[in-house]
Amino acid sequence: MKKAYAQAGVDVDLGNLVKSRIHERVKVTHGPEVLGKIGGFGGLFRPDFRGMKEPVLVSSVDGVGTKLKIAFAMGRHDRVAQDLVNHCVDDIAVLGARPLFFLDYIGAERLEPAVFEQLIKGFAKACKEAKCALIGGETAQMPGMYNRGEYDLAGTIVGVVDRAKMIDGSRIEPGDVVLGLPSNGLHTNGYSLARKVLFKKMKLKVSSRVTGIARPIGEELLKVHRNYQPLLASIPEGLVKGLAHITGGGLVDNLPRVLPKDCDALIDTRQWKVPQIFRLIGEGGNVDATEMYQVFNMGIGMAIIASGCDAEAVIRRTRAKRIGVIQSGNRKVLLSL
Repeated sequence: MKKAYAQAGVDVDLGNLVKSRIHERVKVTHGPEVLGKIGGFGGLFRPDFRGMKEPVLVSSVDGVGTKLKIAFAMGRHDRVAQDLVNHCVDDIAVLGARPLFFLDYIGAERLEPAVFEQLIKGFAKACKEAKCALIGGETAQMPGMYNRGEYDLAGTIVGVVDRAKMIDGSRIEPGDVVLGLPSNGLHTNGYSLARKVLFKKMKLKVSSRVTGIARPIGEELLKVHRNYQPLLASIPEGLVKGLAHITGGGLVDNLPRVLPKDCDALIDTRQWKVPQIFRLIGEGGNVDATEMYQVFNMGIGMAIIASGCDAEAVIRRTRAKRIGVIQSGNRKVLLSL
């Protein structure tokens, strides 16, 4: 006979069965710093701060937003899990931090074993690539909270940086150069507008193909958020004055977060080729160009600020593009369209 809780929509036995299968995938992200085992009440991590004079812990929490709707439509769930890890890693990388460990949260209408397996696969893949331990998480079955077959994701990351090597933007001054690293599509922002334009206004489907875009629209929208931390960590110490992860708010709202109060960033949008997916959304939705740069990354996923004399060294290391300059102002981004 089916248990009462299962009849109410929460199958505890199914949850236990599904979660029992994750150990092997998660273990590949563990180093000697991870203590205990998966499934405990708390994750245990013994950090090694040798070589650091004043270690500072850096943390961040985030979600994937309505990009999940694309994953539901495509039946592809590993990529949004990778997105979540990489987004969180990038958020602390702008301070010069390296990731230590990650925890995930999955809230679902019902646990679907195949979906759960894909999510854990994605978390583990991204954590392993980031040299970040996946040490725990929470999975909740909440019938009535989500539509059938849908779920939500959230993730928390903890990293570390030596205080003397922290990148906080305080050294930025007029005359510095703004460099841009290319994004891999929309990353994890702007999907509510993108879905409205592409699927409601333009009547496209996830399987639709559009001139200038090599893959079906659904595949293009599911491209994985880049992890910039390894590349940023390869830049010689002292060359980078500031970093901005270009997420929700685009260049317009994210660059000011690292600027001193007396500086503006003048961005020349003609210095890089905007990917066709953004042009499609802008033209298809008749979206003002300035708003596009405040909603989407427009092809720049990470901005680096360096002095004029150090810019070439950073470019050689990262292949970043010069996209702007710092000038006197009041902490704004000025776009040259």
